[in-house]
Amino acid sequence: MELHLFKTLWGHAGSLDDAILACREHGFNGIEGPPPAVATERESFRAKLNDTGLEFIAEICTAGSYVPDRQASPAAHLDSVRQLGESAIECRPLFLTIIAGCDAWSVGQSVDFFGAAMTLGGALGVMVSFETHRSRSFFNPWTTRDILRQLPGLKLTCDFSHWCVVCERLIDTEPDILTLCAERAHHVHARVGYDQGPQVPHPAAPEHYTALAAHERWWTQIWRSQLARGMSVSTMTPEFGPDGYLHTQPFTNEPVADLGQINTWMAQRQRQRFAEFHAGTQLNSMTLNRT
Repeated sequence: MELHLFKTLWGHAGSLDDAILACREHGFNGIEGPPPAVATERESFRAKLNDTGLEFIAEICTAGSYVPDRQASPAAHLDSVRQLGESAIECRPLFLTIIAGCDAWSVGQSVDFFGAAMTLGGALGVMVSFETHRSRSFFNPWTTRDILRQLPGLKLTCDFSHWCVVCERLIDTEPDILTLCAERAHHVHARVGYDQGPQVPHPAAPEHYTALAAHERWWTQIWRSQLARGMSVSTMTPEFGPDGYLHTQPFTNEPVADLGQINTWMAQRQRQRFAEFHAGTQLNSMTLNRT
């Protein structure tokens, strides 16, 4: 199994050409972000990625931006999947990672919606993976568990940083749910949350090591499950971002760290961790074969 790392466009202030250069410089395999809204721009977007050999993961949000329209019905969310999915596949993504649903829905409403969304993804001919995200249906571990149990084919984009702030603790307290999520994990957003927020100021800082180590345990559990499932590629996007996630200084509003540097640091660290993980699994396999 290989690890493919993606550069997020969230918080990227430059052009697509700048993002492509950053991918080349720092060894990213591709880009993750929303596809362009205009058809001609999608054509140019696809052509540039094709020319550089970079992969694309399309991110879409249903019925609003990251926070949904509270009054939008499940049917309106499904229309978002259809409309945005049709546009996204023009860019030939590996898959769609979808921020979907609403935290105020009942489990039954969510199960009906995600079942229909999975069917729609199949009709569009594209893999769909749904993110664990605040304000959405998968906003906490227990609701996610209850939905997953009723939809055995549903795949997750695991961003456990959201759950840390929702639950106000590191979620090692929920080992059975972490195991279930690992079994359903298709993609990982590598951001480190903590008990009072979805993003530590800088994951390299020693005062945040406990939170970093916890997330890395959960990501390693996902790698083990993906390897056992026979996946040839595991995808991961370091996704530290702006919009109140990045801490700033009072009065000046100056960022306490550089987002590009943080995400590059995270990519390099997870690349090294995965190499060690892969070497360890190969060694274990050789030992078992000898016995």
